Amino acid sequence: MHRSRLFGLFIDTPAADTPAAATFWAGAFGTTAQPVPGEEEFIALHEAFPGLAVDVQSVDDAPRYHLDIETDDVEAETARLLGLGAAVVADHGGHKTLRAPGGHLLCVVPIQSDQRLFDTSARPWPA
Repeated sequence: MHRSRLFGLFIDTPAADTPAAATFWAGAFGTTAQPVPGEEEFIALHEAFPGLAVDVQSVDDAPRYHLDIETDDVEAETARLLGLGAAVVADHGGHKTLRAPGGHLLCVVPIQSDQRLFDTSARPWPA
């Protein structure tokens, strides 16, 4: 058995537009935009939705949204989602990028949130 939960919503934005997008979304959600130390492509929208990471992510691609699902077993969660119809786009070693039916991107990542939050909100999945 493994567990997973929705970890974050990422607003993927072309690099040149990232500062303006972060300012806009911070205002829209009534929060502050703060760069993520050590991860310069991310600007966190602090506590936009409690318990959920919401970041503007600088990308070299078209604007879009993507979700991150965190899990205590990346391989098992990836297999579960592939069984539901997702396809692997990229394998980054520690995490995977998938495309869901309908074309939406999502990432399967190891636990990123506070362990207590994960333990109380993750859904268990049978093996």
